[in-house]
Amino acid sequence: MKRTGIRDVAKAAGVSISTVSRAFTRPELVSERTRRKVLETADRLDFNISRSATALKSGQTYRVALLMNEEVTSWFNTQVFAGIDSVLHDAGYDISLFQHIDTAENRRSFFTTLPIRRNVDAVFVASFGVDPAEADRLRRIRVPIVGINTPTDDNLDASVGIDDKAGMEAATRHLLSLGHRSIVYVCSEASPSIHSSIDERASGFVTACRDVERSRELRWRVLSVPRGRAFADSALAALLALDEFPDAICCQTDMMAIPLIIKLARYGYACPRNYSIVGFDDSPYADTVDLSTMRQDPYAMSRTAARKAVMLMAGGHLDDPHETILPQLVIRGSEAPFAAPASSVETGYGIASSAQTASIAG
Repeated sequence: MKRTGIRDVAKAAGVSISTVSRAFTRPELVSERTRRKVLETADRLDFNISRSATALKSGQTYRVALLMNEEVTSWFNTQVFAGIDSVLHDAGYDISLFQHIDTAENRRSFFTTLPIRRNVDAVFVASFGVDPAEADRLRRIRVPIVGINTPTDDNLDASVGIDDKAGMEAATRHLLSLGHRSIVYVCSEASPSIHSSIDERASGFVTACRDVERSRELRWRVLSVPRGRAFADSALAALLALDEFPDAICCQTDMMAIPLIIKLARYGYACPRNYSIVGFDDSPYADTVDLSTMRQDPYAMSRTAARKAVMLMAGGHLDDPHETILPQLVIRGSEAPFAAPASSVETGYGIASSAQTASIAG
């Protein structure tokens, strides 16, 4: 079968060979309309170019792509990057970082351009899912996709992650085992454009609450606040606005729980005297504020993922391509058995809370 060349792309797109070349190497010199036309034509014809002479000789670029739905500066993402680099650096690979792959446009741009440029040997995806069409584009050029704590292993060649749903369910059951009667789960709103693993934690909370409320009285609800840098302040405002302050709080992440512990104290809510709280991650400073939390190890997971990628890039076979790890409960001092206040007025959340969380429970 004849391999598609740059002349074929130029002819099919109705442009010059130099325009095709610039669309790949100097896109700023080509209009957006023309560049898109060239890229779509190249994709349709299964045309790709290598980035270097080394790649032409060996078929490898010794570069991998790491896709993140947020900034690399978050605790989880820095650990992911460090874990991958600890394995791939000595193997001679560079890491190209792609942040904020949480919009339809950014995803389309990456998964359309990469197969044409063919400038990586593997793609790592951290914390979000890949759809079949995106995966197919990479498989056509034999680029393996490796997931790190993705919500599912569908469309991936290998993956390593935790069970987010089971982890939050365990955290919730632990708080409820202490006798708490009013519990809230605080989280960031899910993004409509991307399926993130962290969103699975809400369903774990809901599952645990619905199970316990069959045997005793329980008031519970999910508080979703806008994503972004101010999410902790938004969570604080939402909690303070409740008709009844909860006696237990589950947080989607430590980075939400830690600021809440500090800021709630300014409003007279001391932990664990007035309420119990549990986080998720066991990130830095969790032990400093004595936060009980669910522990995961993104550095170790990423090292395992990188070793799987090295095997796949070498054409090897994985006996165990997909691994799921259960996060571990770390009990510290941010929780205590329920103790009813001397003058408590029960104004529960009632049926409304269950209705509000029905869509999350799925």
